[in-house]
Amino acid sequence: MRSGTKAAVLRRWSAIPLRLIVGYGFVAHGLAKIANGPESFAESLHALGVPAAHLMAWATIGFELFGGLAVLLGAWIPLVSVPLAAILVVAAITVHSQYGFSSIKLRAVTPAGPQFGPPGYETNLLYLAALATLVLGGSGPLSIDELIARERGRSRSTKPSPAPFGQQRNTF
Repeated sequence: MRSGTKAAVLRRWSAIPLRLIVGYGFVAHGLAKIANGPESFAESLHALGVPAAHLMAWATIGFELFGGLAVLLGAWIPLVSVPLAAILVVAAITVHSQYGFSSIKLRAVTPAGPQFGPPGYETNLLYLAALATLVLGGSGPLSIDELIARERGRSRSTKPSPAPFGQQRNTF
């Protein structure tokens, strides 16, 4: 195997760590909102001026859980990335932008350990970049998207190709 071919094969696998980290991150955030109580999240959204806060709370939780699971499985990445990206952009603008870029702000080191301030929008941008990479580069091997593409390729190869324009195909 040539080194260029080897690099291309390895490059295909680079989507898997992104899928695992980003998918798990969304699922973990959705589960945390459920554990803390969806009503509490809805109150936070209401305080931010989000219309239909209860509906938006449940929609966000649903998209984080099911969208995160879809990312983990590499399923319908271009489709699920749209609402997930919207959640990230809204959170970055309404919550994190006031704290600046950095997601880590060391405030003090106490006997209990380091104390951190509120996170900025850095992590939101990293998630957005990872989603964009998965949309543009594909979800990689061991994904439902790849399985679907493979099945489509098989079904196309079993169908006869159309005759050139203006010609009839002999069917006997």
